[in-house]
Amino acid sequence: MPDASSTPAEPPRPALPSTPALPPRPVRAAGLSVRWRLTLSYVALVAVAGAVLLGVVALWLLRYVPDGTVYNTDPIAGTSWAPNRTDIIRAFVPPATWALLGLIAVGVLGGWLLAGRVLRPLTAIGETAQAVSDGDLDARIALPGRDDEFRRLADVFDGMLDRIQGDLQRERRFAANASHELRTPLAITRAVLDVAEADPDPDIPQLLVRLRTANERAIALTEALLLLARLDARPPARVPVDLSLAAEGAVELLHEVAAARDVRLDAVGDPVMVRGDAALLDQLALNLVQNALVHNLPSGGSATVRTLRLGGQGALVVENTGDRLDPAVVATLVEPFQRGAGRTRDGAHGGSGLGLAIAGSIVDVLGGALELTALPAGGLRVEATFPLE
Repeated sequence: MPDASSTPAEPPRPALPSTPALPPRPVRAAGLSVRWRLTLSYVALVAVAGAVLLGVVALWLLRYVPDGTVYNTDPIAGTSWAPNRTDIIRAFVPPATWALLGLIAVGVLGGWLLAGRVLRPLTAIGETAQAVSDGDLDARIALPGRDDEFRRLADVFDGMLDRIQGDLQRERRFAANASHELRTPLAITRAVLDVAEADPDPDIPQLLVRLRTANERAIALTEALLLLARLDARPPARVPVDLSLAAEGAVELLHEVAAARDVRLDAVGDPVMVRGDAALLDQLALNLVQNALVHNLPSGGSATVRTLRLGGQGALVVENTGDRLDPAVVATLVEPFQRGAGRTRDGAHGGSGLGLAIAGSIVDVLGGALELTALPAGGLRVEATFPLE
């Protein structure tokens, strides 16, 4: 019989998925460096060219010289001996051989120096790549000189490093902000549970309302984070989409929200066909209009959604009244979890801080541009432009 006082055994925990191991680097046998291979190629080319040149000279020279004993007969000078083919070969081959060896020596020295000069940019690229591999993300090649294949490769490599460094910085900042934001609803939930546990007669309905509010905030924030991750992971295909349909759909969905906040919401504009993704453009319009409503302070303001052709592109423009915003703050609103004046975390105005960040990511993956402008009378103007179909 098992002991009744003993605690039941803890059920086994499911194994966490292991991180896939990186493939092992191939082990290669030692070989000649590229510089030596280029040098030997130059030497072989010089040696072959020199041998062919000397051979052609020898052939064209010797074809007219007979072999055997040769005499010159002159009526005045008389008969004299002349060198034959064998004599000329004996006299020509040693200096020709030394000349060929000299060409090879010059080829080795010149090839080594020339190969080093040609491969110098490649060496700089390799050193920068090794520095980045060791953790120095600030290292750049910055190769000087006129445009050629190596300079273009270096510029592409530097641009790639700039994007990687920017992405890493954004991910680190985003992870820090996300952990901070997610801690808020979790801390609220724990505080509510602690108060309820200490209260002998808790108000259950009020407790459930507060727990539901905190839970919905955490769910909304998590869904926004997942949407941002999906946008960064797989860019969508671009097809012809009517931008005005996205604007009208957002206005229709948020009409009751605008009425509850006493905000006049209008949609104007003509059909504008752009290249994009219908679902993402719907999400973009919904985020921009919701942002205009949530941060339209005080109540009784207005928000306008327009679609138009602007500078050869299709534009979705959302304007709302509200508090005056600092232009320096407006420039940061597309960053995750950034809020301007009047943008708080309370129940009335507290979005997740990701609405404009998601809008910026959608515009980026669709090849558009997003511009935020603080209106002089107060409020915000958001303009999203896309290539026309």
